[in-house]
Amino acid sequence: MEKIIRNIKRRVSCLCRYLPWLFLLLGVDAMAALLLWISEAEAFEVLLPMILLGTVLLFTGTAVVLGNRELRREEAFRAFLDNPDLIKEEDLLRIVSKPERESVRLLGTVLREKDLACSRAKADAEDYEEYVEAWAHETKTPLSLLTMVLDNQREEIPAPVAFKLEYIRSRLQEHISQILYYARLKSGRKDYFFEYTDLKECIEEVLEDYSLLLTEKNFQVSLQVPSILVFTDRRGIRFLIGQIVSNAVKYCWNQSDASENPGKGTGKNQPKLKITLESGETKDILHIRDNGIGVKECDMPYIFEKGFTGDSTDPEKKATGMGLYLSKKMANDLNLGLEAWSERGKGFEMKISFPKVESKI
Repeated sequence: MEKIIRNIKRRVSCLCRYLPWLFLLLGVDAMAALLLWISEAEAFEVLLPMILLGTVLLFTGTAVVLGNRELRREEAFRAFLDNPDLIKEEDLLRIVSKPERESVRLLGTVLREKDLACSRAKADAEDYEEYVEAWAHETKTPLSLLTMVLDNQREEIPAPVAFKLEYIRSRLQEHISQILYYARLKSGRKDYFFEYTDLKECIEEVLEDYSLLLTEKNFQVSLQVPSILVFTDRRGIRFLIGQIVSNAVKYCWNQSDASENPGKGTGKNQPKLKITLESGETKDILHIRDNGIGVKECDMPYIFEKGFTGDSTDPEKKATGMGLYLSKKMANDLNLGLEAWSERGKGFEMKISFPKVESKI
């Protein structure tokens, strides 16, 4: 039914485009009628209706023929654009006029070259994605070996050395996870598994994963989240929270900051991470706030853009601009809201909104 209505609208549109020609013909008829009336008034009354009827019939027949031809040409052109192969090109060439045929052949050649280039680029991207995933998984083997050595021979390794090795292992694991999730977000195949997940357990697991980094920076962590079920992908939400925690660790006050900003990074102003939950009627909002260096107001609109690092004048804060970008992409994939607040020198806060989903079980 919709197709019939669409065809009727297209035919009416074609007919309207030819209306100026109808007015032109009627103008010619008016001139002929005037001359006929001047020459012979009696014949005028008889011939005028016949002239007008003939004009209308001639216009209608011509408009229908040209309109049908235009519709066929449009359909052939759309089919050619959808699949610009030689068969569709020949179908279009049979309908268009001779002056247009050379343009159609040129367009077909260009479109086929573009399609071939896109196919090759897609294949290269898939190969690169597979290579990155394979590389990341292969890299996990030496990391697992390092973990096993640290677990089994910790007593034989000096404590400072063991701590540094654990720190290095933790950072490598974080970067490998970023690579894997970046490939996952860009892939057309996404293996998310949505289920009711205990949000507090996920946060505790993330804090455990980042415990060494938090300890190394002397963070004071405050977790004020009750056990609550949210409907989401467990691995995805852990990665999202992990990137926010990593960002807080990366941009906390350090010794160089403290020298320029007395009182920062020590004593009552030591690095802090506060995680709270706000429950509403339609959604639950997770607040993750730190008291780090924050973000400049002019940089806030761009923090979720790929590769944006803002003010990276501190050489110790080597940002890649990928953490918050991946966080935003993951939040969109999981249908979660993600908002940021910050004030330079007063900290940074991320809010993750979980829509409430009623269980049908």
